[in-house]
Amino acid sequence: MTVEQALKYPVNPFDATKVWRPEEFPLIDVGEFVLNENPVDQFNDMEQLTFSPERMVPGIEPSPDRMLIGRMFSYPDAQRYRLGVNFAQIAVKRPIMPVKNYIRDGCMAENPNGGGGPHSFPNSFHGPGQNQSVAQSVFHVNGIVDRFDTVDDLDDNYRLARLYLYKDLTPEHIQGGL
Repeated sequence: MTVEQALKYPVNPFDATKVWRPEEFPLIDVGEFVLNENPVDQFNDMEQLTFSPERMVPGIEPSPDRMLIGRMFSYPDAQRYRLGVNFAQIAVKRPIMPVKNYIRDGCMAENPNGGGGPHSFPNSFHGPGQNQSVAQSVFHVNGIVDRFDTVDDLDDNYRLARLYLYKDLTPEHIQGGL
């Protein structure tokens, strides 16, 4: 959905109780998730594994969906609590290519720790800098930016739910409890 389509959409497109109809907005494949080996050690391979919607590939950005924004904060927060502040350095989480950043020290630090290198940005040591090619998009806002609740008469609470029930669910879904 483009910004122009969102402005003209009859309901709030980021309301978590609404469904974007696939006829209007077909799904777009953005990649593959390949599971190419079975876990050998349940703890090392599975118990320390974490996923979060805040980790996005360049070119994909979050929407203003309140539920998504909440999860982008709460998932990594829970992971820090469960696995420690350096959870991204654990072997099962570590990226294939080395990451250049200023994360060092603390509980469960598994990286080389940066030696005597800088520990903050900006610095005078010419350490890793910001990559502008993956910066978030800039957008303009017109009017009042605030949270508002619409009147039920304007908030089409039934048409989209009816379409989902009669067009998207099969008898197997309904009988099997989804």
